[in-house]
Amino acid sequence: MAYIEIDESRCKGCGLCTLACSRKLVMMSDTANKQGYVTAVATRQDQCTGCSLCAEICPDVAIVVFK
Repeated sequence: MAYIEIDESRCKGCGLCTLACSRKLVMMSDTANKQGYVTAVATRQDQCTGCSLCAEICPDVAIVVFK
């Protein structure tokens, strides 16, 4: 089963990954990381198809998709 890992220390909260995910599994969190950015979080991991669009569009290389 595919799943997403987001490195919150690298994420700058641009939100591009939320737009790329066709299943809307990546959302913006309510809390900020140590740098003060509101980061992305992966939800409903059981529904991930492993398409990797979220990881490909991330300019900070903060997302890794495992298949």
